[in-house]
Amino acid sequence: MQIVLFTHPDFLGSQSMPRYANMLLNGMQERGHEVVVWTPKPRFYKLSLMRSWKKWLGYIDQYFVFPLEVKLKLRNCSIDTLFVFADQALGPWVPLVKNRKHIVHSHDFLALKSALGTIPENPTSFTGKQYQNYIRNGFSKGKYFISISKKTQEDLHELHRGKIVSSVVCYNGLSRPFHSLSPVVSRGLLETKLNIPLSNGYIMHIGGNQYYKNRIGVIEIYETWRSMYNSTTPLVLIGEKPSDELAILRQKSLFKEDIHFVTDLSDDYINSAYSGASCLLFPSLDEGFGWPIIEAMASGCPVITTNKAPMNEVGGKAAYYIDKKPKDAAHWQQWKEDAANVLEKVISLDTLQLTKAIEKSFKQSQKFTTEYSLNTIEAMYKEIIV
Repeated sequence: MQIVLFTHPDFLGSQSMPRYANMLLNGMQERGHEVVVWTPKPRFYKLSLMRSWKKWLGYIDQYFVFPLEVKLKLRNCSIDTLFVFADQALGPWVPLVKNRKHIVHSHDFLALKSALGTIPENPTSFTGKQYQNYIRNGFSKGKYFISISKKTQEDLHELHRGKIVSSVVCYNGLSRPFHSLSPVVSRGLLETKLNIPLSNGYIMHIGGNQYYKNRIGVIEIYETWRSMYNSTTPLVLIGEKPSDELAILRQKSLFKEDIHFVTDLSDDYINSAYSGASCLLFPSLDEGFGWPIIEAMASGCPVITTNKAPMNEVGGKAAYYIDKKPKDAAHWQQWKEDAANVLEKVISLDTLQLTKAIEKSFKQSQKFTTEYSLNTIEAMYKEIIV
């Protein structure tokens, strides 16, 4: 099978999408398929050093120059070539091959739903709304789709403006191996790396500053838990440099000495970070899938997450659940206290209870292996080619 894989350009600095695209690339090549990656090059983007200009110059590379290149390359592609889009956000390029064999991988529609005003926590500018509409018009020309969760599939069917010929759900598989490592060894390794006292365990969160990751909620739950229970277990937030709002929230906290932001932690340490953690606190408002849930479970780390799809799709009966943070500020205190109680329950698991929780988590994680995911994806690709 000849596959052309459309991916986000490297100059956008994304992490999760390149990881997913590489999984598709490597997985299909290992299965004997010929895969070529098509992606924009930073021609105009590299002309300016100003970040504000780079964004707009990058659009020229993506939506003016690259489509011209694609049209030229299409002349040399056989009619049996399958054109694969690693993300529905690449929608503006879908019309280029709408009459050829193609498939679009759908991840989440949070940006589009925000632009449509259905997510009030994340207001969108006028230009942002136009951009999302541009993407929507593009992927609506697609006819074949693979969604990473049932929730994503539901959103796709609601937002697609055309006719969908085929739509299947294929849950993400772990893009790299995670194992249950020794908590003692993992904590020692991370303690040495970060110079933070972690030998007695820690509460972990991993993610960026996007509104839906709810990092503010993580700190709020932690502060409430510390106020309600007699514990000094630290909080470690791995990911982006904290926003100004997060930095101020930490600075004002009575427990600021135990709240640690960790940036630029290489992938080599992530498995150990999960394995050494007392639990993963992942109270997202929304997700397309929720990679950390499965990564933590495969690493022997109990997971506390939001009782909302797709988080509860992924966590199944193995995760511990809390409600989504309410929009009404009048209910925030009750939400924080309820979440703190769940956190205390998990932190206080005895040895036998913890062992059972880890066994259940590991079993759940095996439903999301890379092998299973790629086999399902390959089968769908072959159906289109036939």
